[in-house]
Amino acid sequence: MLQHKGTVTLETHRLILRRFTLEDAEDMFSNWANDSEVTKYLTWWPHDSIDTTREVLSIWINEYSNNTAYNWAIELKETGQIIGSISVVDLCSKDCRCEIGYCISKVYWNKGITTEALKEVIGFLFSQVGINRIQAKHDVLNIGSGKVMQKAGMKYEGTFRQFYVRKDGSFGDVNMYAALQEDYTLDKLERK
Repeated sequence: MLQHKGTVTLETHRLILRRFTLEDAEDMFSNWANDSEVTKYLTWWPHDSIDTTREVLSIWINEYSNNTAYNWAIELKETGQIIGSISVVDLCSKDCRCEIGYCISKVYWNKGITTEALKEVIGFLFSQVGINRIQAKHDVLNIGSGKVMQKAGMKYEGTFRQFYVRKDGSFGDVNMYAALQEDYTLDKLERK
């Protein structure tokens, strides 16, 4: 049985993971939501205006009233700037599993920030919510995203061929990664 907490504030060495507010619209729009390179392998198109970003934020903020909504803004402690998002994009409470998605400004690619956020969210979902399986997938062409998953302790489980239609109309293969509660618990015990 899961113990849903909703989007509570989490903190790492460099980051604050917190709920979005409408005041985050400018950072979200300018740092990642309007960038076609950042959104290339995502399921949504880049925002064409800050109004689109505000609409998305309004939806997300309304979802916070449900304690099964997990959607964090990634805030840099050093600057207070919002540079990305990480969220549970699919939740199956019956089977105690979920899928995580994330997105970050390309300025912060290859700096370990997404891995830091993902590790924190995985730890929270396992230890506080009681999730048993956490999965994530990425387009096979988005190699960096796969590295994030690996560095966060997720294990490669296979490739789903022609899983979705890319923005250019071609079919994209995705790699699936997952972490299990028992792996997380065992890893914590081994580090003691």
